[in-house]
Amino acid sequence: MMTLATFTVANSLQAAGRGPALPFRVALADGRQLSMQRLLRVLPGKRLVGEAELEGSRVLAKLFVGRRCKKHWQQERAGLEALVLAGVPTPELVAAMPMAGGGYALLTTFLDPAESVVESWVRVAGHQPGDGEALAIVGPVMTMLGRLHAAGLVQEDLHLGNFLFHEGQLFVVDGDAVRVISRGQALTPSRASANLAVLLAQLPAEWDGQAALLSSYAVGAGRALLDVPALHGQIARVRAWRLQDFLSKTVRDCTLFAVERSATRFSVVRRQEAEPLASVLASPDGAISAGVALKDGGTCTVVRAVIGGRVLLIKRYNLKSLSHALGRAWRPSRAWHSWREAHRLQFLGIPTPAPLALIEERLGPLRRRAWLVSEFCPGTNLLSHLSADREPSEEVGRAILNLFESMHKARISHGDMKATNLLWYSGRVLLIDLDAVVQHRSPVAHARAWQRDRARLLRNWPAGSRLQRWLDDRLPGT
Repeated sequence: MMTLATFTVANSLQAAGRGPALPFRVALADGRQLSMQRLLRVLPGKRLVGEAELEGSRVLAKLFVGRRCKKHWQQERAGLEALVLAGVPTPELVAAMPMAGGGYALLTTFLDPAESVVESWVRVAGHQPGDGEALAIVGPVMTMLGRLHAAGLVQEDLHLGNFLFHEGQLFVVDGDAVRVISRGQALTPSRASANLAVLLAQLPAEWDGQAALLSSYAVGAGRALLDVPALHGQIARVRAWRLQDFLSKTVRDCTLFAVERSATRFSVVRRQEAEPLASVLASPDGAISAGVALKDGGTCTVVRAVIGGRVLLIKRYNLKSLSHALGRAWRPSRAWHSWREAHRLQFLGIPTPAPLALIEERLGPLRRRAWLVSEFCPGTNLLSHLSADREPSEEVGRAILNLFESMHKARISHGDMKATNLLWYSGRVLLIDLDAVVQHRSPVAHARAWQRDRARLLRNWPAGSRLQRWLDDRLPGT
């Protein structure tokens, strides 16, 4: 029989970090033993959330430890009670009490089967705006948010993961973020619009202005609560903030990314990839030696490598000489820049191979060589895929225009728009080689950079050729 670790004081849970050995027990203040079976989320030193067992029943357990744990426990409990009073579906509260030895526990019924709206949305995220299947997922969330606002409630940490589908019904979870603004009275239009903008900003920009979304919201709100003229500006501001917040997370230790740093090395990897890529992180040059070389230039070495049965692309940024090394030492490496820009593009829905890990050699604050690990895209570059004397097929042409329209709308320039840096794969055109990608704040700077990108793209094919004319007629001009 497996021996369960028993955490008798909150300090033990705090010290356990992200990975306490499972299963483990904690003693509740009333003498009952809670057995944690599976962790769903961990905020080290603050909170653990997971599937647990209490007296033979499955529960969702939230364990609050560390500084201000009582405050967050009280907020969670008060938020759940506010949802119940407002008649909003939320998991039933089973117990809320201190743990023996410190910290607090809050237990609710475990919904099974259940799927978060985030998981549901992933299946339809690529569908066209207004698509019926996508609306069937996000529409109920809008209606539910309308119900919250009509009851005077807001979700301050509003995201799709705070909504769960269970047996055909939508539930609101995470009471810690629920705030009572005006109990029993609807929010003001400005407050309702500001909160709704947080949710709408998490959908692709193409969904902005979809009347069906606002109609779904109105079903829950019961009447007009929104300051519609201000809504689009609020969405843009929230979207910009979310992007910057996400980019900051890509280079620090958090739920999504695992970071290790020392005086001689920095590495970051998507946390879910840390174990599969452990050998690459330990010895990136070893992985390069075992791979198939695609490019071996003075400043850059690129290989295709098979790691754990997966095909990956590993790119090493070399230092040609002492002067080159000194020139690069004080700046973020090109691998660092490509890592951040790849995440920027993915966040904005612009196709690019997924970045998986970044490694930099360092000497204190000085940067030396660097490595970037990405998914390998087996697609064909557009120089090979397209013929200068023919227009692209309807599918390829639409994918090309979608890519450049998305880049243009986001004020993104590539900086080296060779056709070999555009890959046709699985119905999309993917952007690669992101060393010089920039998202411009100034419309004037973007216009200049866009004209350079546009002209470079057209030069891939003979002047006056049928393909070049097709592109010139359809690409954004300024």
